Amino acid sequence: MIKISAILLAAGLSKRMGEDKLLLSYRGSPMLWQTVNLLSELQVHERILVTTDARLEQIFLPPGIRSYINPIPENGQSGSIRIGIKAATGTHYLFLTADQPRLTITDILPLLEAVKKNPDSIIYPEIDSKPVSPTVFPASFRCDLLALAGDTGGRTIRDANSELCYMIEPEHPDNFIDIDTAEDFAKLTNGGNVND
Repeated sequence: MIKISAILLAAGLSKRMGEDKLLLSYRGSPMLWQTVNLLSELQVHERILVTTDARLEQIFLPPGIRSYINPIPENGQSGSIRIGIKAATGTHYLFLTADQPRLTITDILPLLEAVKKNPDSIIYPEIDSKPVSPTVFPASFRCDLLALAGDTGGRTIRDANSELCYMIEPEHPDNFIDIDTAEDFAKLTNGGNVND
């Protein structure tokens, strides 16, 4: 039986933004809240949030989400991935990042459906021939994910296993933009396309 562990990675340092981007207000609440709310709505085996103490204090955590603190976020995204993996009990890991505030349940559903037909594949959206988050890994990659270092995330595993990758073309690609800079955030709040 397929059991998807949804893991929201929200412990990054926002180096390119110059301030904590996840606490910036978007649609009336911190940007982090948008992705936490999305996590809470996912019909999955379990929902896991990996973040920092400071951020956790700033949001309301809906029922059904287990939170874990990354005490050393400066070591990069791999640390949060390890924390999430060690907490997860599913057969698959759905990794979401907290800087994609436009994502909706409708955007995520094709990934979840693809897992049923491709249970051994690494599944992710592709926009203009470029992989984007979120990404699903089968638990068969658990050891590889735990061995990651630095801030590269799972892309090295994906690139090394291209024959096992399954790409999805999103119906609404603009929803998959991630916010890295003040310019990105300005375009987001003004209703523009961050990729322009």
